Amino acid sequence: MSSEQNLESKELKSFYFVPGSILAAGIIIAIAVIYSGGGKIKGVPTKGAEEGEVAAVAASGEAAALLEANDNSRVSGSPSAPVTFVEFGDFQCPFCAKFYQTVEKQIIEKYVKTGKVKFIWRDFAFLGQESFDAAGAARCAGEQGKFWQYHDYLFENQKGENQGAFSAANLKQFAGKLGLDVQAFNSCLDSGKYLGDVQKESELGRDLGVSGTPSSFINGQQITGAVPFSQFETAIINALK
Repeated sequence: MSSEQNLESKELKSFYFVPGSILAAGIIIAIAVIYSGGGKIKGVPTKGAEEGEVAAVAASGEAAALLEANDNSRVSGSPSAPVTFVEFGDFQCPFCAKFYQTVEKQIIEKYVKTGKVKFIWRDFAFLGQESFDAAGAARCAGEQGKFWQYHDYLFENQKGENQGAFSAANLKQFAGKLGLDVQAFNSCLDSGKYLGDVQKESELGRDLGVSGTPSSFINGQQITGAVPFSQFETAIINALK
């Protein structure tokens, strides 16, 4: 092969390699955005927030109802608290686990226990079958008044996505460790009683503009991503004014 042909061959390979690299990078970025939602805030002009559209979330009907305390088993705090904090999450999502450890615990201690905020969980299951199974299991625990204990236990035992951490056998074992009526819990889980509800709630979340987890709403104003506690606190303080 001549030197000119070698040069043409190298240029051709380079031509195909660069777009491929760009495509691969785009896929990686897209995956990151699905989880974190870009860390943007809608409706709350919070200092330090990343750039993003500032607009109140428009919702109506069943979707809007998810921003209200209409399910006591998944509401933590006083029903009369002036601020409503709603989190849409997936029990397999690592950023939701981070949110639980670094933000949620502080909100509970500082604002929920003092009667200023009621904290509500909503399912946005999208990472696979174990996400749906875990969400259903937490609701089954809620029938026995232990939704939040089960919610915490799931995040504290998160071990990769769809790797068996939230298999049916493990979910049942969790119930036993939390002192639930195992027979009643197992019957609830095995029946798939809440699968349809989890699917519907996840779909309605999309109507509210949820595109990744965690996605939070503070008195209807949306914050997407596991952003620092200080940003949530500023939004809560603004809502309390």
